[in-house]
Amino acid sequence: MYKYIIRRILVFIPMLFALTIIVFGLSQLAPGDALTGKSLADPNVDPEVYEQQREALGLNDPIYVQYWRWISSAAQGDFGDSLIFNGRTVAQLIEDRIANTLYLGLFSLAITIIVAIPIGIYSARKPYSLLDYGATGFGFLGLAIPNFFFGLIAIYVLSINLGWFPSQGTLSTPGITGFEAFVDRIHHMVLPGITLGLAGTATYMRYMRSEVLDVLGSDYIRTARAKGMSDSNVLYKHTLRNALIPIITLMGFEIGVLLSGAVITEQVFQYPGLGTLFLSSVVNRDFPVVMAIAMILGVLILVGNLIADILYSIVDPRIRYD
Repeated sequence: MYKYIIRRILVFIPMLFALTIIVFGLSQLAPGDALTGKSLADPNVDPEVYEQQREALGLNDPIYVQYWRWISSAAQGDFGDSLIFNGRTVAQLIEDRIANTLYLGLFSLAITIIVAIPIGIYSARKPYSLLDYGATGFGFLGLAIPNFFFGLIAIYVLSINLGWFPSQGTLSTPGITGFEAFVDRIHHMVLPGITLGLAGTATYMRYMRSEVLDVLGSDYIRTARAKGMSDSNVLYKHTLRNALIPIITLMGFEIGVLLSGAVITEQVFQYPGLGTLFLSSVVNRDFPVVMAIAMILGVLILVGNLIADILYSIVDPRIRYD
């Protein structure tokens, strides 16, 4: 196992290198820069002033020089300074926001697992029942409705009309601490968490139902029942363990998917996380921030896949990485 983990980490190195080239190349292909946006916003400023600033920031250097300067600094954890937030480094901006996005992603994933897996199991045990038809309908709706549209409906119904949940922010009152702050933060994450995990819940539910049905029809399940094993033992000791393998595959990708999908969800709910920072940086052409967030998301996806491979061997003892 340890040798496999070391090999996978070594494989990450060329993958990360390719990722840096793609991220940097896309930022260079994007039209304009942060200084161009400023000059367009204030046409009275002498363009020569912005040209001097561009020269001072090294934006006129050859592409390979800019790339080497950026990648050498990023390897040391220094992503440079923001071009929009004067006096703030990219690391500081990300540090202020990343915790909120991670909390939201974990909360959404928890809701997805708690809701999807039990309903998927019950739908497989009672196929074509009323709950099964309802879960199937919910699955199709969850995959068909865009997150931002569902978020707007949730705000209108659950926040504006009923007043059950807040529609934006992370805390009701600044300065609260302890358990009160924890409960208040959870209260603020309910709507964006459900919105962010809507498509994942529908997907997990359908996969779980399909896999459990497939495993229940296997020969070793029929043999276990023929030996007199109870339905609960058959389900939890044999069926569920094998049916979880594709779910683990989805979870490996879900980490990056949740964080990248939070870009739109956070904007809808005005949730101060990496998503809103990323979107505002794209609009303002603050490319150091954009590249840093893209790199973080890429690394999280790679780590998520590594965790999924490790969990494979735990769930299915037939899998070995020696």
